[in-house]
Amino acid sequence: MEFTIATLLSHFSEDKLVAAKVLEKKLGCEDEASIEELQIVLDALEKIGMLVKERGKYRRVLEENVVEAKLRCSSKGFCFAIQDDEDADDIYVRESHLSNAWNGDRVLVKIIREASRRRSPEGEVKLILERANPSLLAQVKNNNGTFSAVPLDDRLLFELDLKQNGNNLEQAIDHLVHVSVLRYPLGQYPPLGQVTRILGSDAEAAADTDIVCCKHDLPQAFMPAVLEAAKAISEKSLTSEIKQRHDLRKLLTFTIEDDVERDHPLFIENAFTLEKLRGKKWQLGIHISDVAHYVEPDSPLDKAAKKRGTAIYLGHRVLPLFPEEITHLCSLTPGKDRLTISVFITFDDAGQAIEYEIKPSAIAVDHHLSYQQIQSLLNNPETVPPQMTEVVERLQQVLFTIAPLVKAQRIERGSFEILSETQVPYKDEGKIGAILVSSILPVRSLLTELAVLAGKFVADHLFALAVPAIYCTQPEPDWDELEDVLKLASNLGIEREIESEEDITPRDYQHLTQSFSRVSPVRVLNFLLLSTLKSAKYSSHPAPHFGLAYEDRYTHCLSPGQRYVDLLVQRVLKLVFAEGRDRRQKQAKTGVNLGSSTSHGKINWNVLPPQTQEKIEEEFHGIVSHLNDREKLAEDAEKDLQGLKKAEKMKERTGQVFRGLITGVQSYGFFVEIEDLLVEGLVHVSSLKDDWYEYRSRHSCLVGRKNRIAYRLGDEVEVEVKSVDYYRQQIDLVTVGGGSAASNEDLEED
Repeated sequence: MEFTIATLLSHFSEDKLVAAKVLEKKLGCEDEASIEELQIVLDALEKIGMLVKERGKYRRVLEENVVEAKLRCSSKGFCFAIQDDEDADDIYVRESHLSNAWNGDRVLVKIIREASRRRSPEGEVKLILERANPSLLAQVKNNNGTFSAVPLDDRLLFELDLKQNGNNLEQAIDHLVHVSVLRYPLGQYPPLGQVTRILGSDAEAAADTDIVCCKHDLPQAFMPAVLEAAKAISEKSLTSEIKQRHDLRKLLTFTIEDDVERDHPLFIENAFTLEKLRGKKWQLGIHISDVAHYVEPDSPLDKAAKKRGTAIYLGHRVLPLFPEEITHLCSLTPGKDRLTISVFITFDDAGQAIEYEIKPSAIAVDHHLSYQQIQSLLNNPETVPPQMTEVVERLQQVLFTIAPLVKAQRIERGSFEILSETQVPYKDEGKIGAILVSSILPVRSLLTELAVLAGKFVADHLFALAVPAIYCTQPEPDWDELEDVLKLASNLGIEREIESEEDITPRDYQHLTQSFSRVSPVRVLNFLLLSTLKSAKYSSHPAPHFGLAYEDRYTHCLSPGQRYVDLLVQRVLKLVFAEGRDRRQKQAKTGVNLGSSTSHGKINWNVLPPQTQEKIEEEFHGIVSHLNDREKLAEDAEKDLQGLKKAEKMKERTGQVFRGLITGVQSYGFFVEIEDLLVEGLVHVSSLKDDWYEYRSRHSCLVGRKNRIAYRLGDEVEVEVKSVDYYRQQIDLVTVGGGSAASNEDLEED
């Protein structure tokens, strides 16, 4: 059993009594020891007033001026508690009021001083709900015969005593190590840890993927019980199961994937068909691997996948959602019969989707292609082999006729796309939240147009049937984030006014990307604009998606073998097929097609049994926060690896000179983006030896008192790589040329 206080409290709602037996089941307490541990926690929460016991059941007590938040600390010892509500004030917490909480911990904070005009509210940590650092990276120090670990993250304001556990700690002195926390600070006892792995003499000697995995405490292996459960699932005869499904094995079916080497077998989750119908109509089939058929709820495989939340892509290394056996069993391999959930979309000759249907199916893939192969075949039709002629013709229809029309409709509603060579390991928009267009592989983004449409229709369908779902949403960007990009664009001669600072729209971004395409540093501008987008989030309620310009709802459904949320959505669809009521009364002669959009507006009854509906709604409400945390962790880890690779690349280029664009100016210096590498470094003001430079915030520039040289936002400069801090991913630059003449306005005091 593994649970945190945050997880435990998430199963309570205001004024609702919950029995201990119910909590045992929800938290997976299956033996006497774990049941006893849960009871100890419940008794402790009751004693401090967090819970109250009535008639043998527990109820959550919400205390006034106590809020849930995450701690964000600085290396200087002061911390802020960041509330989940973005509009809520950050709460200042003194080091003496941390109650042994660490940076990143989720806590309950009691407000002890209200905010004033110039001061944030002040609080003290009342309870640590969830620890964010079960392990950490550190350097080993020898303290007169005893050993301690000093965290590399200087926001962790402590040292850990180290327990001898077979490692020769003498050999680990001053080395980079991975430390597991055995005991958090308790009363007068300091935190205690043990070295689980010596990574290298320092950060640069360690493998970048090892650093990221250890830093973010990522699961690098499956537990034996999970591996055994995966091996126990065999590829049984599918004959009887196929008889209960729509047999699509005779349709010409193809799969498309990236041509990228990874250390985990390729999981092919999506296949495509295209059939011509009467009346100039086309039917596109998007077939999704039926992972839910093999992974049962609450099984060891399911629990492991739920805990991981999502696959994580670290370059060539993959931390998968499931063991390899599930990949082999569910992957849509050419020549193999496979179980799928199919989304059929019918288009008219104008590319308008006029109808769709979702149904359980069985397919057999005929051809597997990479994006690179498709691009080559479409660019060079004379090289198409005879056996590929028909599939290439279908691809031409999909990519050159249907997808561009779907794209035009998306652009018409105000959505945008960003030029980037970043590869997304999903058919849809993935964690990015927007459609990326590649100058090298344009076919990829065209296929994404259709994949996104499938997610939209699945969301619409579940909403129309009034059954539970998890939706994928994306809030609009913050003005503060976008303002810096707009200032930079303005200094480059791009004048684009945002209609309203209070209501930034996707169409604003559409106009910006169109304007950016007309200037030379287009890659830098698109890169910076992409960074202003907020991360997509999951919600049990429908909400807008900014990047795709959907004002109502959207969901992820195409990757049940890589994202746990997609598996949950797939299970709901299968429940509708298996248990859904297609008519109001059993006596009715005809019912509606619960898989088809033709049923919308005709249903005025509960599709799922009330008990099933309530159970799923409760499950989805409780798991959304966990899924968002896991997605954020994966995003942070993947960005961290990119940062380390960039730092390593620049370390090798120390002393070299590059041209770059000034993308940010502060009183302490200015940031330069090296366009060819999309790497950012800092020119510190102390390195500008030729004059005394003063900061002009109104004009976003540093101005020399005597030489009247200005370094302003948007200026091109030549910089030399002076030094690189690999672990912190900090690149120090010095100027060797560039800047511009200061105007009289620049010389004026702010």
